[in-house]
Amino acid sequence: MFPARLPILLLAPAIALFLLAAAPPARAECLGENLIDAMPESDRRALFDAADKVPYPRGNLWRATRGDQTIHLVGTYHLDDPRHAATMDRIAPLIDAAATVLVEAGPEEEAALMADLARDPSLMVQTDGPTLREALTDPEWALLADAMRERGMPPFMVSKFRPWYVSMLLALPACGIEGMEAGKGGLDGLVIARTQEQGIPLRALEGHDTVFRLFEAMSMEDQLAMIRSSLALEPISDDYSVTLADAYFQGESRVIWELTRLLSQRIPGQDPTRIEADFARMEQVLMTDRNRAWIPVIEAAAAEGPVFAAFGALHLPGETGILRLLEEAGFTLEPLPL
Repeated sequence: MFPARLPILLLAPAIALFLLAAAPPARAECLGENLIDAMPESDRRALFDAADKVPYPRGNLWRATRGDQTIHLVGTYHLDDPRHAATMDRIAPLIDAAATVLVEAGPEEEAALMADLARDPSLMVQTDGPTLREALTDPEWALLADAMRERGMPPFMVSKFRPWYVSMLLALPACGIEGMEAGKGGLDGLVIARTQEQGIPLRALEGHDTVFRLFEAMSMEDQLAMIRSSLALEPISDDYSVTLADAYFQGESRVIWELTRLLSQRIPGQDPTRIEADFARMEQVLMTDRNRAWIPVIEAAAAEGPVFAAFGALHLPGETGILRLLEEAGFTLEPLPL
C-alpha cells in the first residue's frame, strides 16, 4: 500500500499538472474543515514536532548566497488561490532582478509532452492487460467512478488510463481545479507568466518525461494500491484540500507530509511498519532523487547571474531537501518574509 492521497499540489512533477489540467472543470471552490485545527491539541503538537525534526521545516521564501552568487527560492502550491496575489507582489521584484528563472517545467516542456502523447498515447493509456474496471473489485470501481465524475471525468474513459495517472487525478481535489489551464495553474503559472512578460530566460529543472520515468518502474499492483489508498480518504477530500492550502500559506508545508502519514496509518487494516516504508520510498522517488538532480542545474544557473527558482514547496525542507543540499554545497541560507 502506498501513502494515501499524496500531497501532489506541493510536490508533484509540474509536468503532471499539465496532464491533470486536461480534466474538465469540476467544482470551483473547496469548502471544508481544517483537519489540523480540528485536532486535539496533543495530536496537533505531535504533527508539528514531527515536522520540526527535519532541517528547514517551515518557510516558503529563501535566499541562498555563496560568494557573489545569489539564488532566491520560492516553494509553490500548484492550484489557483486568491492568496497568491500577495505572494506575487512580494516576489515580483525578485523575479525581475533575476538573470535566469528556474521552474519544474515550462511551456517548452508542456509542448514536448503533448507531442510525445500524440505520438504514443500508451504513455498515459493502458493498451494491454486489464482495464481498471477489470482490475478493481466492483465496490472499488463504484467508488472510483463516483470520484472521477466529481472531477468531471467519464468513468469509461478513466477505465483505460494507467493507474498512476488515475492516482494523480485522485490526489487533486474535486473542488478547486476549475481555474486550471495547461501551464497556468497556481503560483508556478504566475511565476512563468511574469518571467515571460519581463523577457527573462526561463529554464526547466527537469525533463518533460519526468513523470513517466517516476512511475514506469512501479508494478501494476503498486499502482492499484495507490488508487485504493486514495479512495479510502475520498470522503474527506475537501477537508484535506482546505487543510493543505491553509498550511501552505502559513509556511507549514512539511506538516502536510506528516498529516498524510498519520491519515494513511489510520486507514483500517494498515500496517504502520509498511506505511513508514512506503513513505520512505515515495520521499526518495518524488523528492530526494529529484532534488539531487536539480542542484547541478541550480548551481550552473547561479554561476551565470542571479537566479529565481520556483518549485513545489515540499522540495524545500528535509535532510535531502533543496535547502539542505544547497547548504552542503556551500551556500548560506536565509529565510525571507512572505
